[in-house]
Amino acid sequence: MCTRVFYVSPGGLALTGRTLDWFVDMPSDLWAFPRGVERHGAAGPRAASWTSRYGSVGVGSWHAVTTDGMNEAGLVANLLYLAESVYHDLTDESPVGSLSIAMWVQYALDRFATVAEAVEGLTNGEVYVVTRDTPDGQPGTGHLSLSDASGDSAILEYLDGTLTVHHGRQFGVMTNSPIYEQQLALTDYWKEIGGNVMLPGTSRSADRFVRASYYLSLLSDDDPDGAVADVMSIMRNVSAPRAVEMVNGAPNTSATQWRTVADQTNRRYFFDPADRPNVFWVDLDDLDLREGQPHRRLSLVNGEVWAGNTAASFEPSEAMTYMAVVPA
Repeated sequence: MCTRVFYVSPGGLALTGRTLDWFVDMPSDLWAFPRGVERHGAAGPRAASWTSRYGSVGVGSWHAVTTDGMNEAGLVANLLYLAESVYHDLTDESPVGSLSIAMWVQYALDRFATVAEAVEGLTNGEVYVVTRDTPDGQPGTGHLSLSDASGDSAILEYLDGTLTVHHGRQFGVMTNSPIYEQQLALTDYWKEIGGNVMLPGTSRSADRFVRASYYLSLLSDDDPDGAVADVMSIMRNVSAPRAVEMVNGAPNTSATQWRTVADQTNRRYFFDPADRPNVFWVDLDDLDLREGQPHRRLSLVNGEVWAGNTAASFEPSEAMTYMAVVPA
């Protein structure tokens, strides 16, 4: 389904790449979110509320979910599918702080500058994630990856209603099922076999994890352009062609719809649509993310073809209406 890779070069350049794979077409645009936006967690009357501290750029899917993004401090958040996720039940007696999974990425981008801050803020009991089916009727289950410009990384999963965290630079790759602890064990197995001899080649989640981990271990480029190209090459290696359909009901095998690479050191966010033959980017230094500025959107859903730095092409837009979770 989806794959995420975090690369830190020998000289400290930090980049995060990801693919977005899904069962059916997922309409997505790029958004510029300013500082100072007041938000509500879209999870009933006791939902969390906050004001964004940082501006960000990200992918808005279905006009209802932030699935990926980077803020102006260099924090990146990626939401990937995980069938095994189990969240809190939302009832009228639930404590304050509920947060729709549709806003998990945006909450992190709005509130935190580093992975350490985000892990603390997401595990201190002030917020908890709840969910519902996605707009296309699929289970709204996923896990969150975080990375920052210093080279820190974390993977967050809700398992049996409890938030589990793997925190550290060594956690550089994430795909889908099985749960992260088991993914790490599978990778250890393939390391013993020897990745330079044989790599698993299917689009299964575990196979993508192994291939991404192996190729990530080979990277060493400190040049920003070269590093972006290297990370993008890994994302294409683990992508699935558009003709791929879910096989035998397996939720982790779907066509790739787009790829991103976030250069967290130089604050550039690259976007590679799978249905168009070009890569473009957004230079955050060219976006006006000051408090009071409108939300801005770069449309991608009508076959638009963009090239180069598209920061000047974002247009003012009404804010997204996030997928709400209604109490049982």
